[in-house]
Formats: sequence, structure tokens, C-alpha cells
Amino acid sequence: MNDKVNGKVNGKVNGTTEPRNVIVVGAGPTGLLLAGDLAVAGVPVTLVEKRPHGISNLSRAFVLHARTLEQLDARGLADELESHGRTVDRIRLFDGLSVALDTLPSRFNHLLVIPQYEVERALERRAVEAGVRFVYETEVTGLRQDAAGVTLEVRGADGAAGELAAAYVVGADGMRSAVRQAVGLPFPGKSVIRSVVLADVLLAEEPESILTANAVGDAFAFMVPFGDGYYRVIGWHRGRDVPDSAPLELDEVKEIVRLSLGHDYGMHDARWMSRFHSDERQAPAYRVGRVFLAGDAAHVHTPAGGQGMNTGLQDAANLSWKLALVVNGHADTDLLDTYQAERHPVGRAVLRSSGGIVRLAMAKHPWTLALRSALTTVLNGVGPVGRKAAGQITGIGFAYRAPRGSHALVGTRVPDVALKDGRLYEALRGGRFVLVAPTAAVRAYGLDDLRARKDRLTVESWASDRRTTLLVRPDGYVAWAAESPDAAAVERALAVALGGDPSSNRSRPEWE
Repeated sequence: MNDKVNGKVNGKVNGTTEPRNVIVVGAGPTGLLLAGDLAVAGVPVTLVEKRPHGISNLSRAFVLHARTLEQLDARGLADELESHGRTVDRIRLFDGLSVALDTLPSRFNHLLVIPQYEVERALERRAVEAGVRFVYETEVTGLRQDAAGVTLEVRGADGAAGELAAAYVVGADGMRSAVRQAVGLPFPGKSVIRSVVLADVLLAEEPESILTANAVGDAFAFMVPFGDGYYRVIGWHRGRDVPDSAPLELDEVKEIVRLSLGHDYGMHDARWMSRFHSDERQAPAYRVGRVFLAGDAAHVHTPAGGQGMNTGLQDAANLSWKLALVVNGHADTDLLDTYQAERHPVGRAVLRSSGGIVRLAMAKHPWTLALRSALTTVLNGVGPVGRKAAGQITGIGFAYRAPRGSHALVGTRVPDVALKDGRLYEALRGGRFVLVAPTAAVRAYGLDDLRARKDRLTVESWASDRRTTLLVRPDGYVAWAAESPDAAAVERALAVALGGDPSSNRSRPEWE
């Protein structure tokens, strides 16, 4: 599965010989989902990874939120992952503060506790089956780009230099992204907390909850099971501000857990321990020419709320269909600008929410403790504040900006609505747009003829008597909507969304 580093994949795009492949750097969850999506859409993809092949069981992330599960459902993976994890219907944070999930308007009205390596395993299998070319033990050392494409400078495991050429490159290579550095983007931000301890341990006593977290005084701790008998423990103590390189003993971890949770559950036999610091950073741009950033390469947050991996996977779901349309010659390159416009504000919002949770957990002064107490009272209910918090943490509450004058649904997430022949997220499998219309309208507008565009479009009917006609993007957001439109309006919307010849003077996509 590992290939040599020299070479390029060329193909004709719009009558000229140019690269029509994409290189994704980083084989974590974000890179794997993105590469798999592109390959499913028929785009030649090379995935470059600095590490040797093999999925580590030293997971960094442990939860999948509702919006991410919906995206994975659109790829036929959610039910499989649900069978490997454990569901939680309430996120418990500290001092009794929790956020209810069982009222979420989603098929996945819960949190799925599952190690990151299980997610990577499923995404890697999909990418392999779709034909992604993997290049392991290969480090990015530089990058050149021009109007025709990108050349990635790399170094293999043997130290030999090489080059890879592509139409576009996506850096999904983590916080220390070589791709981000190669295009000269800064990564402004700061460390929020230092000397966080981490240990994977066995427990003599099983915790009462699947997710265990609390903050008391100067300490907080978090515990979650791997599923193989081991638990991941993360803890912090205000009085122990030491370098990440300082030695760590299990007794220190036990003490922090006892201070935070009341007892240490008889933890023993740590198979791995370390210290780390938690940063809040975001790149000012997610696109520089033909180069994009996604996941931790674009933004990093504190682990509070478990939003890091989820935000990266949602980045990938937003970018993949746009790149596929452009590379396959079905959309103008201006469509790619919407990735920055849509995902950068989401990354900024996640920085604020996860950072806010950590700062409340670290609360020390009377006024911050009073605020924490007040939020506990409000968020523990099921009112509008609690629903908004749940929507932001889980991702289902985000919508993308719509152009002035468009239908109120444009830019909003579509839940897994019932169709005449199944569910919406089943219809989204394969990375196509889905046109959902009343049954009578499908016949009246001649929409059955549109099924000839089956490489880009699926035509479905409502299971209910709803009269709205929706054009749903491959990532599950509304591209266009109308009440009882005529055939010409539907055709115009499809022409804008699905595109034709990018060299034509057609209008820009409505969601820009």
C-alpha cells in the first residue's frame, strides 16, 4: 500500500493537460475522510503520512458528536462505529454541570464514546477500498505552487528527496503542520493550560459513569474507557506548573484524581504516561492558492467538550465535495473560496466554547465560581440556552451564511428526514447532491430526467406531504430551496449547484 514518492498523476481538465489529482498530507481522521471522499468521487488521491503504517492505540480523541455521526452516516460508517462504542445521553463536566443530548433533533441524540483509532480504522478501510494511494514514512520538506498546480517536496524514510505533483494539496497534518509552515501561514494563539497529565491505566473499581469528569478547587480530572480494559485519565493541578518534559509518576496522577473525583478507583499498571500543554490557535486563512488546511493544521482547541476531532472531520466533509466538483470539471474554482467562508467561523466558535469550558473548570475567583454556578443551573435544564449549548458542542447547531433574499432554509443543516425510498443520509452516500421534492412535482417538473446526472445528483421524494423542494449539498446542508417552484427555477438551481463547463459565464453558486 506504500508507494514511492516521485511522480505525478496527470489528466486532461477542460481540454488541457494538467494535474487533476489531489495530495492529502496527514493520515489522521480528517485526512482519511477527505481522501476517501475524493477517491469515491473519482479523483486520484495520494495520502502522504510521516509515520509508518499502523494505527496507534494511544488515542487522543474519544468521542463522536451528533453532527459527525451524521456525516459518517452519509458514508455508511456510523452504524458500524456505534456498535463498537458506548452511547452517553448527557455530557457531564463539573460541579453538576451537564448538557442534555437526548433531546437533540438528530438520529444520533447522544455522544458516542469510542477511541480515535477505531474511527481511523473504519476511515482507512474506506479509503483503501476507494483506491487512495498511500505514501508512508514520507515527510513534507517544502512546497511550490503556480497557476497550474502544486509541487510537494518530500523526504522518504531512507532520507532521499523526492517530489509529488498535484492540482491541489490539503494539509491535514496536525498542529505542527509542515504544509502550513511551507505556505508561510502563522498559527497565532496561546497555551491555555500547561502540565496536563495523561495516563492509560487499569482500574480496580469501575466508575459509575462512562465519562467521568469533575473539578474541585485547584484540580480537575477526566476518565474515559478504551474498551479494552484500560482507561484514559487526563488531569491537571494548578500548583504543578512544570515543563512537559518533567518526569511523571503514577502517584501524581492518582493524587490529582483523588482531589477531583474523590478517589482514584485503584488505578494501576499504567501502560503510558506523559505531560502535555493545551493550546488555542487558529490559522488566519484555510486556503492559500491551491493549498488548503483542515483539522488541527487549521485550528487547535482545548480538549474540553471533545470537539477537536469532530471539527476536523466536519472540515473534511465541507471541503471534499467542493474539491471533487472543481477537479472533475463541474464547478468553477470560486466554489473553493466558500470553504474558508464557512469553516473558519466554526473553528473560531469552537475555540471560544472549548476555551470557555476550561476556564470555568479552572475558576478560582469568587465571581467566576458564581458564574459557573449560575451556568450549571441554566444548562442543566432543557430550555433555549441548554439547547443552544448542545447544538454548538455537538455541531448540529451551526449553519452557513446564506445570500440575501434566499429561502430561509439555505445554509442550514438538514436532519435525517424520511424519504419515500429510505432516509436522507442514505441518499447522500456517494457524495452526490440530493434533490428532494413532492412526489407530484417529480413528475410535473420532469425531474425523473435529471437522474441522468446520477454521477452528481440523486432525485428523491418526501415520505410526507411536505411541499418544499430542497436541493441538499453532499455535506447535508441546503444549497437551494423553494415552495412550489416551477420547472425552470429547479433547472436554474441545479445548473448553479451542479455546474457545467467552468469556462462558461454562468453565475456563482448561490451559497457563496
